[in-house]
Amino acid sequence: MYLEIVSPEATLFSGEVTSVTVPGVNGEFEMLTNHAPIVSILKEGHVKVAGNVQLEEEVEAKFTKSDKGVWLAINSGTLEMKDNKLIILAD
Repeated sequence: MYLEIVSPEATLFSGEVTSVTVPGVNGEFEMLTNHAPIVSILKEGHVKVAGNVQLEEEVEAKFTKSDKGVWLAINSGTLEMKDNKLIILAD
């Protein structure tokens, strides 16, 4: 699936990934390829991205790398998943 993470300052990531786990207001949940359309509000926590993630040098410091992918700490946000494209507006 295609993921785009956007903050008020810049686009932090865009590219193909295998899964994304987010901190929803009603609990953490994961989205995989061909997930049903959804719009959700996010709370403080970590966006966890799995797959072959290539980060731009200017935003690399905002992410934490692990053996399973990368994590991005957020304070809040919203997301929309539609037609195998996930857009996260993160604060």
